[in-house]
Amino acid sequence: MFNLGSMLNLGSTEPVIGRAQTIIECSIEELFQYLADGLFENYPKWSPEVKELEQITPGPVKLGTEGRQVRIDLGRRTESRFKISNYEPSVRLTFIGVSDPFRCTYELQNLDSKNSTKLTFSFELLEILAIMRPFEGLVRGAIKDGAERTVQNIKHLIEAEKSIKTSAHQESP
Repeated sequence: MFNLGSMLNLGSTEPVIGRAQTIIECSIEELFQYLADGLFENYPKWSPEVKELEQITPGPVKLGTEGRQVRIDLGRRTESRFKISNYEPSVRLTFIGVSDPFRCTYELQNLDSKNSTKLTFSFELLEILAIMRPFEGLVRGAIKDGAERTVQNIKHLIEAEKSIKTSAHQESP
């Protein structure tokens, strides 16, 4: 395959992938509902870099749903559109960039009888702009760190919310 970037020695054209996983104390259904069905309400909670988020297509989140986000990453403002490209209830949610070359995937695996779910998150930057290639190592590190932060944020949010609901339920007469 012809690759001008490689011929001109502009750096790697390989995707940059950050992947992390964690165990979350909740059912697989609860986690999928939070991540997928509640995407437009909850995404800014687990990804505080998201400053604006809007659903472009009407109706519930499903395959083909489109959104727009404005992010501030390391002081840099970016706006992008994305589309749900994989929506498998209690299994996987993937969205891909429509205006930028990225893919985010949340994979869920039930670990035991409805109490623990393994979450694997991956972010793939499918292409690095030529101007950013000298900083590819920094980009790779930031994406790896971002993936780890994402799963930890989701874990803390879900488990804190579950703890609050349990406490409220125990306190009610």
